[in-house]
Amino acid sequence: MQCNQLIRLMKDWYLHVKEETMAPARMLQFADKHIKNCDVCQQDPELAEEMDKIREFVLPESKIPKSEREEEDATPDISPDDDDERDDDEDEDEDDEETDDDFDDDEED
Repeated sequence: MQCNQLIRLMKDWYLHVKEETMAPARMLQFADKHIKNCDVCQQDPELAEEMDKIREFVLPESKIPKSEREEEDATPDISPDDDDERDDDEDEDEDDEETDDDFDDDEED
């Protein structure tokens, strides 16, 4: 990082993140906003790589966009068909219970 202002701001923001008075994602939004408006930052060829390292360090895994996560760490997707089958089974069980109750009511009369 060549921009002294960004270095100072990042240190200050990171202290807020550690104190839990600022969300890590918010810190990165502030950094991105500064970088877009700063001539020194826009000319720094290594800044993008350094920001990626900071992003990996600061953001929890769940907040990193899915496309950027490694395939090893990705959780398997649950098939929507599996959920539908479970819902259908539950509905059938509820129908069976209602039917049993209906017969019991008829027998008492």
